[in-house]
Amino acid sequence: MNSLHRIRAFILCILLATSAAGALAQKYGGTLRFPLRENPSSASLHEESSITAMQPFMAVFNNLVVYDQKVEMATPESMRPELATSWSWSADNTVLTMKLREGVKWHDGKPFTSADVQCTWEMILEKRPSNWRKNSHKEWYVNLKEIRTHGPHEVSFVLGRPQPSFLSFLASGWSPVYPCHVDGKVMRQKPIGTGPFKVAEFRANEVIRLVKNTDYWKKGRPYLDGITYRIMPSTATRVLAFVSGDFDMTGTSTVTPLTIKDIQGKVPNVVCSTTGSMVTGVVLINHRAAPFDDPKVRRAVALALDRNAFVAAQHGGGRIGGVMMAAPYGTWGLTPAQLESVPGFGKDVEKNRAEARKLMEEAGYGPNKKLETSIFVRTSSPNFVAGATLTADQLRSIYIDAKVEPKEYSIFTGAIIKGAYQMGFETSGSAIDDPDVVLYENFMCSSIRNYNKYCSKDVEAKINEQSATLDPAKRKQLVNTLDLLLLQEQARLSVYHSTSSACWHPHVKGYVRSKNGIYTHHRMEDVWMDK
Repeated sequence: MNSLHRIRAFILCILLATSAAGALAQKYGGTLRFPLRENPSSASLHEESSITAMQPFMAVFNNLVVYDQKVEMATPESMRPELATSWSWSADNTVLTMKLREGVKWHDGKPFTSADVQCTWEMILEKRPSNWRKNSHKEWYVNLKEIRTHGPHEVSFVLGRPQPSFLSFLASGWSPVYPCHVDGKVMRQKPIGTGPFKVAEFRANEVIRLVKNTDYWKKGRPYLDGITYRIMPSTATRVLAFVSGDFDMTGTSTVTPLTIKDIQGKVPNVVCSTTGSMVTGVVLINHRAAPFDDPKVRRAVALALDRNAFVAAQHGGGRIGGVMMAAPYGTWGLTPAQLESVPGFGKDVEKNRAEARKLMEEAGYGPNKKLETSIFVRTSSPNFVAGATLTADQLRSIYIDAKVEPKEYSIFTGAIIKGAYQMGFETSGSAIDDPDVVLYENFMCSSIRNYNKYCSKDVEAKINEQSATLDPAKRKQLVNTLDLLLLQEQARLSVYHSTSSACWHPHVKGYVRSKNGIYTHHRMEDVWMDK
């Protein structure tokens, strides 16, 4: 062997040794301890829309495709096969055909087949009974016409027109495949999935306990024996429990960019991260409820809101934005210069409020005749109540006396879905940074998540137009124009775009947070503990 060959052999040995060491670095065992700020309404992800449901239950399921859990940005380029092994589009971009993974079993031992895929999306389309209480993401699939099976391991999605976003829908954490043989009622309390963890216990307002799926189709995963989620409404208690070592991670809505420094001073080598959230602070106005069915009153409310005050109240965790999430986290949002022309976004707050008072006077209100109303808000976070209180304070400047009414999560959600309210304050999350997800969910007339009850057939046509546009640059232009229109019409009063912060102890390994949303990276199969 000459010297060159010896050098090559030496380098190869080093590389093999390094690779082997990396492969052996992960440790098996242990239970990850995690707090939740509130009790999930259910474990059925197709019915829910809150991070409180997503965090514990995404680990129970699999998607056809999923955003790579080791890549920080959830983008079309980071999508990976999961229950589908490959996919292809027809020449006219209207039929998506997927080859499915063989040998996969549901947690109850029954085989996964194409019938489960067909069943799941036919329930979403309401073409077969589901026994669901809600169908929260139905509007994503208005363009889906049919799901065809080709034997047990191949399926096709037939669209009415091209739709660049369609594959992104399937990669969202809200798009798991459900077992066709399990009733929807069961999926709300003890769901059956194919994922890395199984539900062992779900006690309302107390605990959710997941255990390792020892028959998981992905060999060698998961590393953890289980995950225990404790429901703990108090933010201060969650922080203290993390600092004292009772929890391994903080979860979302526990720390802020401001409080991270305090935690770093108390927990040696703690790992913390602040990312985009795809969550928007929103002042809700029911367009169908008097007097907010009057455009003058809605515009007055929009003008009265001081966005900078809402951002300041987030202690470094908020930014001004429109309907879509703006840079640096989002790719579709409006710039600050574009927002300047929108009512309530201009820097001269007193000028805006003077105009608002004139509008209120035209609508019949004034110093001696105040508009009395209520602002519904969830009790699960002090930030929500603080946002509602700030809204009420600012509205007093335009003859509106608003009483803040805190509601338990399920009561609050039920009221706004039914439209049984006048005003509210909410943080509205979207699954991914994609116009179709945000626009179809929030602004289509029939959407269950159209909490403002805003309805415009012209806007619906524009939503469909951008959805079918294949040229990304042209599509972004259409989305920006639509964003401005929705803000001008007070279709949704965005007051801030939030960031999301979380911390974990240094013994937690393999955990990656998405930088552009909080709803995509909770499979937890690659997480392990070095302790």
